[in-house]
Amino acid sequence: MGELIAIASGKGGTGKTSICAGLATALAEMGEKVLCIDCDVGLRNLDISLGLSQEGAISFADVLAGRYALGDALRHPAYDTLRFLTAPMNCPAESIDGAAFSRLLQQAREQFSYVLLDAPAGVDAGFRLACQSADRVLLVCGADPASIRDAAVSAQALERMGKENLRLVVNRVNKKIAASLGKTVDDIMDFAGLPLMGVVPEDAQVTLAAAFGKPLLQGNKRRSAAACRRIAKRIKGYRVPIDI
Repeated sequence: MGELIAIASGKGGTGKTSICAGLATALAEMGEKVLCIDCDVGLRNLDISLGLSQEGAISFADVLAGRYALGDALRHPAYDTLRFLTAPMNCPAESIDGAAFSRLLQQAREQFSYVLLDAPAGVDAGFRLACQSADRVLLVCGADPASIRDAAVSAQALERMGKENLRLVVNRVNKKIAASLGKTVDDIMDFAGLPLMGVVPEDAQVTLAAAFGKPLLQGNKRRSAAACRRIAKRIKGYRVPIDI
């Protein structure tokens, strides 16, 4: 039985979607069967981070409506064990049947080792839709206090939903600035009040990979790509040290 993991954030601009794509491709590199679902209705961008913007992906709403089967999810051309469902356009999150979506996720759990859900930023209906069935939630934030505070507020919303397995991923960390401020991993954890799943450095390759229409991890073994691989190993239960 596979695991459902929601990738969420308290605010936009944290790089949540690129982290979701990085983890999905890292897990696929390790031979895991992975399904990525873009749950950001109306503002879908996960296809770009996965290098699939030129491919014809079906939406999860198409599967819910019975127009396609889950097995019709787009297979990634570079990662044979990775499949993708995009988000529908012009469809308010409030109009999506939450119970039907949960049933779809349970079906996906039976076919894939990991199902990664790219949740919309904030704590509105789309956030709840993506997180309601998740076994664990990774909250992505920046290293600045405001972003970490927003992640903590999102964590409180998740706890009210009954979610307990919450972890923080701090993205776009400038190591020199962090060092000059005297920040440590423990400082970040204390401020957020959440266990830390990983730290991802600032990396221009994230923007360049999206611009060239390819996944970040494809042919890239340094900086943010390496960080995503380390987090993927932690997801699988390996003990990998965390550092800034």
